[in-house]
Amino acid sequence: MTRLALIAHDEKKPDLIEFASAHRDQLEEYELIATGTTGKRLREATGLEIERKASGPLGGDLMIGAEVAANRLDGIVFLRDPLTAQPHEPDISALLRICDVHDTSLATNLASATYLVAGVGDDRSR
Repeated sequence: MTRLALIAHDEKKPDLIEFASAHRDQLEEYELIATGTTGKRLREATGLEIERKASGPLGGDLMIGAEVAANRLDGIVFLRDPLTAQPHEPDISALLRICDVHDTSLATNLASATYLVAGVGDDRSR
């Protein structure tokens, strides 16, 4: 089954919830994981089944990176706030690096997330 991770900086969590609600039918077909707070808010708002890792400040983003390193993840949607991200929020650089090393898709905005969610399930080369 296709596994997808969902992460968002605090200011982007509402955008990710709206995105997940709009793409619920597609996301429902995937095995989803998320950082703690994001996963909780997504589950409450959409009813999607989501495996929650630790919150970002407690290493949840690193746990998701470990999933990529172990080839247990097909893609990541990380809606980041490039202008006002707070010091306690996950840093994208480590995830970007591990995704590049393992050729794993990483979407950082709503436009690329739309393509990732639509295409990750169709990628039969994995």
